[in-house]
Amino acid sequence: MITAMQDQLVSKTRRKKEMLDLQALGVALVDLPESQIADLQIADQLRDAVLEAKHIKSHEGRRRQLQYIGRLMRSVDPEPIREKLKAWDGVSAGETARLHRIERWREKLIEDDGALGALADAHPGIDTQRLRALVRNTREERNAGRPPRAYRELFRALREIVADAASTDDAS
Repeated sequence: MITAMQDQLVSKTRRKKEMLDLQALGVALVDLPESQIADLQIADQLRDAVLEAKHIKSHEGRRRQLQYIGRLMRSVDPEPIREKLKAWDGVSAGETARLHRIERWREKLIEDDGALGALADAHPGIDTQRLRALVRNTREERNAGRPPRAYRELFRALREIVADAASTDDAS
């Protein structure tokens, strides 16, 4: 009976560490652009507090607002927020794997003409004509030694294709 009660008790040091971690997560939220804050699935009260903190210039006022955000964070599950921040920072393993998969597709498309057909089979409904033009422009850039504008544009197009495929997989 005593051991069960001891398991439920959390030391004051641990509670303070957890609160400081939540406050640090709140600071990370305040540092985000407003467009990314809007994309987060957080409570309206927390979103308003974060947006308000972005406009506070006074050191003491900002510190108190960050403590308030930390307090609001106690009632929110912080893991989805942390995962979203990691994905935006490119730290999450899933996001890194997705970017590597996109890079492999880009290299396949540049090296092999038949790769476009394989991509079209894997992702039906894509704009193959646009991709073909991007691949052609990328090859010309490489041969001419020009800056990789089309190379980057090809990556962005592939990222949209993979994101659309992921969103349709999530919806079904």
